[in-house]
Amino acid sequence: MKIVFATGNPGKVREAAEILGEGFELVTPASLGITEDIPETGNTLRANSMQKADYIYKKTGLPCFADDSGLEVDILGGAPGVETARYAGPDRNPDANIDKLLSEIARREKEAAMARTNGLSTAKANRQARFRTCVTYINEKGEHRFFDGVMEGRIAYARAGKGGFGYDPIFIPQGYEKTNAQLGEAVKNTISHRGKALRAMAEYIKK
Repeated sequence: MKIVFATGNPGKVREAAEILGEGFELVTPASLGITEDIPETGNTLRANSMQKADYIYKKTGLPCFADDSGLEVDILGGAPGVETARYAGPDRNPDANIDKLLSEIARREKEAAMARTNGLSTAKANRQARFRTCVTYINEKGEHRFFDGVMEGRIAYARAGKGGFGYDPIFIPQGYEKTNAQLGEAVKNTISHRGKALRAMAEYIKK
C-alpha cells in the first residue's frame, strides 16, 4: 500500500518504515515534489496532526498520515508540550531545545530546594516526563482516523547515546536505565509513543 507520511524529518521516516514493516510503501511529501513547509498552527497535538494530514491529502489525494508529538515534563507544568519542536525557537534546533529544557529543569529544581530551605511546604521536584503523540490517518476516501500513544519516563541530567533524534539523548523510558538514544531503534520502537500509535494505525488499515 502506498501511503504518504506528512513529515520532512528523516528520523521519523526511518522509524515509521521500520514500525510499519512490509505491506507499506512509505513516501514523503518531498519525494512527490512538495517541498514547502506544512502548516502547523494548532493548539493541540491532534489539531496539528490533522492539519498536516489534511494539507497533504488535498495536495495528493493519496492515503496519508501525520503525527504530532509532544514532551510533557512535570516539573515544568507539562511544558514544552505542543511547542516541543520549537521550544528554543522557530528554527527547531534539537541541541538548543535540549539545552533549554535541561536549564529550565535545573532552575525549577533549585527554586524548589530553596523554598524548602526557607521552610515552605514545597513538594520535592522530580524529573518525571512523558512523550505523547497523535497520528491522523486519512484514507483514499478522505475519512479521518486518530491513533494516540504515550511513553512514560524521566529526564536525564545530561545527554547520553548517539542514536535516535530530538530529545532521545535525555529521555529515559520507564523501566529502563538508558536513554532512548542508547537503547537503539529496535528497542525504542517497541515501547515508544509513536510506535504504539503507528502499530494501531497499521492494524486498522490491514483490517
